[in-house]
Amino acid sequence: MQNKLKSKLVFKDYNFNQNLLFPPSLEELIAPNHPVRVVNQVVDNLDLDPIFAKYEGGGCPAYHPRMMLKVVVYGYITNRYSSRKIEEALQQNIHFMWLSGMSDPDHNTINRFRSDRLKGVLKEVFSQVVLLLV
Repeated sequence: MQNKLKSKLVFKDYNFNQNLLFPPSLEELIAPNHPVRVVNQVVDNLDLDPIFAKYEGGGCPAYHPRMMLKVVVYGYITNRYSSRKIEEALQQNIHFMWLSGMSDPDHNTINRFRSDRLKGVLKEVFSQVVLLLV
């Protein structure tokens, strides 16, 4: 009886070690109507001069504020408020990877961006977001 059952079983191919000649781009893996694309488009249309003004220049190059804002906003709409959870998502979640262009700021950098760069301008930036969405 077990042999009859086994002869009827059919599975899709599974080859864990299969290498692709051309790895897929993250762009191809994200649905055209996924919310991460809305966040990307909205933040690309924001005037970020108030955030740029918070940077002094010099020293080590900083992550681009537009990318950081996209990551923080998308983190919030996916219920990730902890900088450690956002850092983890940047390493494991294709939506965050795509949004960040494969950049992976650590939790301290994310926290400093929120507390130093967005302080005093967050209300203005989110007002722009609301206006764009309307």
